[in-house]
Amino acid sequence: MKIVIPGGTGQVGGVLTRAFRAAGHEVVIISRSAGVRWDGHTLGAWAAEIDGADVVINLAGRSVSCRYNAENLRQMMRSRIDSARVVGEAIAKADNPPGVWLQMSTATIYAHRFDAANDEATGVLGGRESDVPGYWAYSVEIAKRWEAELFEAVTPGTRKVALRAAMVMSPDRGGVFDYLSWLARLGLGGPLAGGQQYVSWIHDDDFVRAVALLIREPIEGAVNLAAPHPLPQRDFMRELRRAWKMPVGLPATRLMASLGAFALRSDTELLLKSRRVTPGRLVEAGFDFHFPNWPAAAQNLVERRR
Repeated sequence: MKIVIPGGTGQVGGVLTRAFRAAGHEVVIISRSAGVRWDGHTLGAWAAEIDGADVVINLAGRSVSCRYNAENLRQMMRSRIDSARVVGEAIAKADNPPGVWLQMSTATIYAHRFDAANDEATGVLGGRESDVPGYWAYSVEIAKRWEAELFEAVTPGTRKVALRAAMVMSPDRGGVFDYLSWLARLGLGGPLAGGQQYVSWIHDDDFVRAVALLIREPIEGAVNLAAPHPLPQRDFMRELRRAWKMPVGLPATRLMASLGAFALRSDTELLLKSRRVTPGRLVEAGFDFHFPNWPAAAQNLVERRR
């Protein structure tokens, strides 16, 4: 197949590119900095790559690892909406449009909750919680509008799937597993603000295999890409420390988390929001997770990182 990946220069793009090229597929990266160039919001010569492609996987969007000030939130919104819109325009204008358009989304679209898991059928969308910082609702709005651009695009010959992805865990430098491992190895990976908030995640091997299934099978709409067993942050980090053979994990308060996030130019939403997400539609489709549980996944990732 010919697979075109707008925004494919980040961690997730690297995971998919390696896997698909190893399987013998042609992969074309479209980005601002490498591969076929685009600006992320206007049609150009890059659109010729989509005409005749088999699959488009749009991953474009400003990184969420930043301070959630007004300007950064605006850029996060515009980069996602604009890239999804213009990919839709390129598909609509193609003489031979791709059969599948997979559009990156996020598990952040679901509500901050502890009591029950969010699957696609029964999950509660966020943005209406009264016990969280008000600006968290903006992240949910970004996700909703991101998906709306996908589903409102007029592309009748192309099946569309929104990938509501949890944190993709891979041993790559600079990814989320790298950052969390750094904390764990320093002995700082203890309970954060009590550690009851849920962490949803997916091993990179399962992520690639789930994307491949969504390319093959006639599935449309929103799909959660997450392992079936999310777990509280205190348990998640304990298992990660165990994999790294670090016996100590110092706890941190909300204030300490805020100071740490500020120093790292990130935001506490990434650490404190309870993302309890499960893969209802993948399970219904018969997907077999190689890493359904975090302890085995963490051990595998640590071994691959060493």
